Amino acid sequence: MPELPEVETIRLNLIYGTKDYPSILGTIILRAVILWDRSLATPAVDKFPSRVEGQALQSIGRRGKYLVLKLTRDFLLIHLRMSGDILIESEDESISVHHRMILYLDNGYRLAFNDPRKFGRVWLVADAGEILSALGPEPLDESLTSIEFHRRITSHHRQLKPLLLDQSFFAGMGNIYTDEALHLALLHPLLKSDQLTLEESDRLLQSIRQVLNEGIKRSGASIDWVYRGGDFQNYFRVYQRTGKPCYRCGNPIVRIVSVQRGTHFCSHCQPLKE
Repeated sequence: MPELPEVETIRLNLIYGTKDYPSILGTIILRAVILWDRSLATPAVDKFPSRVEGQALQSIGRRGKYLVLKLTRDFLLIHLRMSGDILIESEDESISVHHRMILYLDNGYRLAFNDPRKFGRVWLVADAGEILSALGPEPLDESLTSIEFHRRITSHHRQLKPLLLDQSFFAGMGNIYTDEALHLALLHPLLKSDQLTLEESDRLLQSIRQVLNEGIKRSGASIDWVYRGGDFQNYFRVYQRTGKPCYRCGNPIVRIVSVQRGTHFCSHCQPLKE
């Protein structure tokens, strides 16, 4: 479930700390424990502790939905997938049954990768590009101009919703923010991408940026038990509002299934072009 705003919120909390824990920047990893082997994509489980221990957390970045932790020698990449979360805890707290990896730090805290559904993955690599090179551009990167976005989106003959969810096209978009952006842009989720005019694609790009920035401002959305802390769910325009009135026109929000994802929109405000 965590999408770009939720991952960005976690990143900022790790950098600046919260009322419950300090920043982990500059801390050194004293000990590493893998509690579920399949959470670690690479290297081998028996190689991971000795390789990561002793490295310092030099910077914490994000690429799409990946957390990118720059260590002294390596990069630690974490993808939260459906139910993952990063928790900073005192080292003497009891260990959750859903913890999959724990890094004990030299400041008396530990970083825990918690993942009830076990879909999330961790990579320890010398070159982050090994994993991240296939990702598309960042939606919030201002170097992505409206003209370039229009060229990219109209070069495909695909429905908008599946295309925006494709991480090789756009890095970081997920179900929630795609539905919200398409409604704000007044575009049907099944509209073919090569039908967009320059004005429509620009409207879509600006709408994507608006909902992502709003999501970050509100610390993401908390819609189930696997992510906590945000309140963007209180400002949804269409997502999970099936049958409720559209805030723009008053017609009921519709839910369909697209690429096995529940897709929410207003059929009046977002008509499908012929």
